[in-house]
Amino acid sequence: MLSSPRPTPADAPKRVHAANALSAFWHGPMPARRVIVWLSLYLLVAANWPLWFNLASIGRAPSVYLFSIVAMGWLVLAATVALLILTAWSRWFKPLWMLVVLVAAVVQHYMFAYRMVMDPSMVANVLQTDPNEARDLVTGGMLADVALVWLPAVAWLWSVRIRPEPWWSKIWRNLAICALAIVLAVVGLLATARQVMPLMRAQPHLRYMMNPVATLYSAGTFALRPMFQRRRDFVRISADAALGKSHSASGKPPLLILVVGETARGDHFSLNGYSRDTNPGLAARNVASFRNVRSCGTNTIASVPCMFSHLGRREFESRRHEYENLLDVLQAAGLAVLWLDNQSGCKGVCARVPSSQTNDAVHIAKYPALCSGDECLDAVLLEDLDARIAALPPERRAKGVVVVLHQIGSHGPAYHRRSSEAHKRFMPECRIATLAECSHSELINAYDNSIAYTDHVLAGTIDWLKLRAGRYDGGLLYMSDHGESLGEYGLYLHGVPYDFAPEAQKHVAFVAWLDGGLGARSQVSKDCLQARSDVPLTHDNFYHTVLGVMDVRSQTYAVGLDAFAMCRGGS
Repeated sequence: MLSSPRPTPADAPKRVHAANALSAFWHGPMPARRVIVWLSLYLLVAANWPLWFNLASIGRAPSVYLFSIVAMGWLVLAATVALLILTAWSRWFKPLWMLVVLVAAVVQHYMFAYRMVMDPSMVANVLQTDPNEARDLVTGGMLADVALVWLPAVAWLWSVRIRPEPWWSKIWRNLAICALAIVLAVVGLLATARQVMPLMRAQPHLRYMMNPVATLYSAGTFALRPMFQRRRDFVRISADAALGKSHSASGKPPLLILVVGETARGDHFSLNGYSRDTNPGLAARNVASFRNVRSCGTNTIASVPCMFSHLGRREFESRRHEYENLLDVLQAAGLAVLWLDNQSGCKGVCARVPSSQTNDAVHIAKYPALCSGDECLDAVLLEDLDARIAALPPERRAKGVVVVLHQIGSHGPAYHRRSSEAHKRFMPECRIATLAECSHSELINAYDNSIAYTDHVLAGTIDWLKLRAGRYDGGLLYMSDHGESLGEYGLYLHGVPYDFAPEAQKHVAFVAWLDGGLGARSQVSKDCLQARSDVPLTHDNFYHTVLGVMDVRSQTYAVGLDAFAMCRGGS
């Protein structure tokens, strides 16, 4: 029987040397800057797999993508060292280093799970995520993925001892290493510019996959940008707002319900030609649906303020001032305005009008059939609506009412929680937040169930308006804030920067029902609207269309952007 040779006495010093080296690495002592270099190497290897896989899928052949991986790895390492070396001072910075690794681990998980990138707008989304949305994103798989990356680094950082050094020595050495890292990054970029620069231009999302550099950069940009921006003056645009002639000619005041949808793709509405019957309720109520509508942004914080603005997307993004919005103009004209929210807030749009949450503790306790945990289904928006309207100033109600219902809609990743059991038309559905682990059919079923539930809520809102036809000339406009990726191109959820976001995140639904008297009042032909269902529209049209329907005069109104103007006057 063969046995392995016994170690010779000459091997003993080598084993002792290796053991001593391992002990020195694990326990130290070592200068803080060396800890940063080792930590940067660890982050490069452990927290950048989405970048490596993305480069591999783009490059196809190993001869192409291996060079890209090496070049990008060089840049990530140099940039990480340059950033973190500025914190290489003492052992008291260990919690900060652990936090950086934790953030990198979390970001890597979500880049894998949802193909997201951590640009400044995504940082804004994360910071505005409410506890309900955050809870949906925390899963056992997420915790396991994060622990796999974070715990080894924490164990090492906890054990390693930081060698104390004179402060002046640390200053010049840290600055020297920072400068060297920047030089190496620049040299590497110049040496690979012919290959890397075209790649970065063609695939701009790659720059936001460099972990944790992109996250630190985006977080810093989001935090510091307001400090370096000139404070925007607030501009009133409602001074000349007034009610038009229809308000004195009609015996009943108008009542318009504006429903701001959430994450609803226009191509998943059967009204727009989708093969599944996701809109039986709206189809039965003979609404007008517009099939070719694009959003102002790919996330709520960008889209909602933009769609209520008079500026339009491009001017809104480059604006130098803050302006009043649609609700301010409607209120200044004398109408009663109310914002009801079943989500995470109005993003500043309702700052100067009456507003209320429908997913608060009172409603959760009052409507257990619609609410569970700490959130409610969208049908709760109709509960107590009469009382809410009655609480508005009577002199305004006599002139007309505009109520905005802000849905939770189809907000992911927990699509299955956006529909009641009684309204789940498509089964089986995905019931976990890690969408990539569901089959595509289960994911689509869960999402389409949420769209079908929105159809149920909108149909119920129309019926609610019909019952009040004796008191009001009623109407409803529904428009979603943005779309959603459901696995196309490996992407999930939304929030990809607008210029290279897929159509799925920008194609939204827009539905109009004016048969409660508001169509006749504003002389809008339903047949004409339905005939123009394929006309290209955007969120830019929303502001002007609402003013036109409500017959509110303002110098900011542009008839060319009123989606219903061509159908007014019986044409």
